[in-house]
Amino acid sequence: MTNEPAFGPYGFEPDDAESANAGQGFWPGDPTADELDFRLGDFVPADAASERAEEAFWPGDLTVMAKHHTAPHGSHSFVVAHDRSMTWGVPGDPQVVAIVVAQDLSLNTFTFESTYHATVAFAQNWLIERGCPPEPIAQVDGNFMRPVDDLTVRIEQQIRESGARYEVLASQTSDFDPCETWTLTRDSSTDQAPIRVFLEEGDPEAHKYTMREGAFADEDTARDWLEDRSSPLPQPPAYRDEAAALRAGVALTRSAGVRALPKAGLDARPAPSVQTARQPSPRRPM
Repeated sequence: MTNEPAFGPYGFEPDDAESANAGQGFWPGDPTADELDFRLGDFVPADAASERAEEAFWPGDLTVMAKHHTAPHGSHSFVVAHDRSMTWGVPGDPQVVAIVVAQDLSLNTFTFESTYHATVAFAQNWLIERGCPPEPIAQVDGNFMRPVDDLTVRIEQQIRESGARYEVLASQTSDFDPCETWTLTRDSSTDQAPIRVFLEEGDPEAHKYTMREGAFADEDTARDWLEDRSSPLPQPPAYRDEAAALRAGVALTRSAGVRALPKAGLDARPAPSVQTARQPSPRRPM
């Protein structure tokens, strides 16, 4: 294995041994195969901000992860991409970019907006808040790492559909050792442990990643945990409430089952015993 960066939890799986040893980390042989083209040749920027954003935009640095173009003429484009140039920039800076391009077909003008996020789910949330349908932008293409379990999928969906619920306070992206990102947020929907940490951890060997949510009373406590990591990530109160409700449901089910057993009368005859044949225990495979 090379010492090239794994590009966080969104790294590519190499197509073959040759590309794996070609100094490209987890990127495939041709990272520009799905190069972005918004077809803006006949359009002019609608404002100065869009002009600056379009001039600073380098499609060759991006690998598309998810996209949606409105029909029938593609007047609005929504894109989530990984910016390879960020891996060689300031350490820890976010590498996932969300882009919205809106074309005015009657005036031949366009507006261009982009913003960077540590995780794909927050980039998708930003696009959904700007009018992108949730379903198509939630489909991540390519050979990127995949979520390892249902909890990861559930938390990502929670972020995507959260609207303006989470205020992002800080984030950190680590390319390798550890291969992880975290996003520090404030949850406006609760007063109980409102500081939330969304931690993604990638496993390059398994080509999968996990997402977990932690809850803290204040920002300083959360930052201390991110620096220390000597204790488990504290679960949100809702998780504990769900676990308690599940335990209570199981207890009620068991209790109801016991009460449902018929009581034998004083004159009831004992039921005849039935002996089951003893089955040989299976051998443990070597």
